[in-house]
Parts: sequence; C-alpha cells; structure tokens
Amino acid sequence: MNPTPAQHVRDAAGTEHSVAEVGGDPIRIVSLVPSLTELVCDLGLADRLVGRTGFCVHPWETVRRIPKVGGTKDVKLERIRALEPTHVLVNVDENRRETAEALAEFVPHVIVTHPLGPRDNLALYRLLGAVFGAVDRAEVLCAEFERALAELSAARAVEPADVLYLIWREPWMTVAPDTYIARTLELVRWRTLPREAPERYPEVELSAYAGAVDRVLLSSEPFHFKQAHVAEVAALVPGAAVTLIDGEMTSWYGSRAIAGLRYLADYARGAVRA
Repeated sequence: MNPTPAQHVRDAAGTEHSVAEVGGDPIRIVSLVPSLTELVCDLGLADRLVGRTGFCVHPWETVRRIPKVGGTKDVKLERIRALEPTHVLVNVDENRRETAEALAEFVPHVIVTHPLGPRDNLALYRLLGAVFGAVDRAEVLCAEFERALAELSAARAVEPADVLYLIWREPWMTVAPDTYIARTLELVRWRTLPREAPERYPEVELSAYAGAVDRVLLSSEPFHFKQAHVAEVAALVPGAAVTLIDGEMTSWYGSRAIAGLRYLADYARGAVRA
C-alpha cells in the first residue's frame, strides 16, 4: 500500500484517518503505547512526539525529553489536553476503551491499533507511515521485517513444544492462543497453553500443568520475573524446562518486532538468555 495524499486509511477500529499532506497542518503526536512510541521514532518522526507514557522508554535518549502523560492504564487526560495533540496513538490491549472515548472528545485523531500476530506489523508500519507522511521509511521497515521473518523461517530447527508463557505472579497469568505473543511463539512451533481461554490473559493454577507442558517461559514484563522465580515455578511444574525470556522481544510489535524475530530464533535454539 502506497497511499496518495487524497486517500484515507483505516485504523483497527475502522475509523478513517486522512493521509498526511506535504505542507499540511503541523502534526503533534501523543503515544500511549511504548512500542508505538519507539516505532514513531524509527519512522523519523521523533520531532512530532509531544507526549508519552512513563513506560515509553525506547529510544531513551530521545524520549526522556518528551513530557509524560501518566501510564498506559492511568492516563492523565488534562495533561494531554494541554499538549494540544492532533493525533493520539492507543492500543486495544494496552489502553482502556473509556480513555480512548474520552480522548476522542477533544483530539482530532485517536488512532486505534490492535496487532494480533507478527505479520500485522506490516499493516501497522504502513498505517502510521501513511498518516504521518513517512511512507518511504515505513516501506524500509516492511522490507527489514520480511527479511527477519525469512531468516527465522530458514533457520528454524526447533522441535514442537507446549509452553506456558507467564506474564504475572499472584495470581499466575498467561496468554491465550489468540494473542500477539502466542502467535509470535508459533513461529518456532511453540504452542501456548491453555489451548482455549475465556480471556486473552487468563489466570492459571500452575500445578495443573505438571507433566502437561514442556517449557515455562517467565517474561520480563509486565511482571518482571527474575532468576529467583525460576526455582519457584520449577517446583510447581515439575518436568518442565523453566527459563526467563525478554518480554519486549516477544510482545512488542512495531519496529522492535524486527529484532524480536531474530532474538526468538536464537532463544529457541538456546543461543541467548534473557
């Protein structure tokens, strides 16, 4: 997709957004999604960012100078209002619906994103590239992503495994098969458990998976699992290999997903540690 200035593009909510025009009105972006903040910078648009969350930390030397507007779930609406953004970036999983609805009352464009699998990054790059006049840079990222995906597919030599990917402790929480994380792990033939779940991020009893799971992956986010937790989980799920994993590399869509594909290939082969 290479939009012309006359076109519009649709976000994940089906809302149409006009494509940026050369010489058009100044663009002022607030990003409420850490991975999208990084993507905006990698699209060459860091100078358009006027607000971010406290969790938006990449690239640090750039974003540390950008005003914070709260967290992903506890957004300070009045801070955003004062920044007078033309666009606010949100995500279905990371931000609250009521926040997006409140923002829509005073922000011209609230862009909703919802990548559900690795290849959705291509549409994401092109969406933001079109809206913000960075189509060429978006296509460069698309080409880099395609190369990384091809490298992963060519190098994949991992036996299929059933895995439990933990994102929280007290209560223990994991990911459902329809999440971005689960679909990323599928690239190395790792199938997440449970196979079906009523929620996208269900609570689980670890003892129920004893003898039923090959690996337990302890993510670095949103709960920051550490080495001390490995023995705790191993005792509750005997027989499973329990390891730490860099959550940014498996859960962050956007430009970081390119490095994430390469990380996952090495991680699955045991070549890297979190």
